[in-house]
Amino acid sequence: MPPRQLKEAPGLFGHAPEASDPARKAGHRDRMRQRLLEGGPDGFHDYELLEYVLALAVPRRDVKPLAKELLVQFGDLPTLLAASPGELTRIKDVGESVAAALKFVEALSVRQLQRKALDRPLLASFDAVVDYLHARLAHELTEEFRVLFLDNRNHLIRDVAMGEGTVNQAPAYPREIVKRALELSAAAIILVHNHPSGDPTPSRDDIQLTRAIADAAKAVGVQVHDHLVIARTGHVSFREQGLL
Repeated sequence: MPPRQLKEAPGLFGHAPEASDPARKAGHRDRMRQRLLEGGPDGFHDYELLEYVLALAVPRRDVKPLAKELLVQFGDLPTLLAASPGELTRIKDVGESVAAALKFVEALSVRQLQRKALDRPLLASFDAVVDYLHARLAHELTEEFRVLFLDNRNHLIRDVAMGEGTVNQAPAYPREIVKRALELSAAAIILVHNHPSGDPTPSRDDIQLTRAIADAAKAVGVQVHDHLVIARTGHVSFREQGLL
């Protein structure tokens, strides 16, 4: 998958009217804050939520045009928040402060989903697990292979990256996964990897690798509960598809 192609929009960020009027900016942001506190986020456009976050990073500038342009460049909020600092700072008027603010928002979002999903038996909260994994992996530009190691009550012991690769392949080795399971005294594992192409359909290599891991794990008494393929358009469960 080629790197994201960012659209060029020279001269978009004209800030003269509001940038020259600090009182107007402060009043606008005060009204946004009250709307959120009194009515919640449902009445906001994505660009408005983003505008407020950007204003915390660069308070002395009109950032509404920048908020709108970032959504044009990246397509939607999840893709924007998943962008690397390097991708973000390629955009006109995005410096380290703005990039860091966006990455902090992403980290908070992923952390909240992680706590919701992983602080209880995983098989009893599987939808929350998928939401967490989607937030963490769906918009990555390269494949990553992760393993969730579980105890005998299906509580998470460790969420471990076992392989990082290219746009269409992430190396994962049955022997290393089983070795790690034994080190952690895991009773079961859930395999996870992402497809940057956006299509979660398992490949032939995915199926063969899963069977090899399942056979190796079974030999030492570790169960493979599932293998999830995560993509922007959704996910596929090997267990639900009868592939495991």
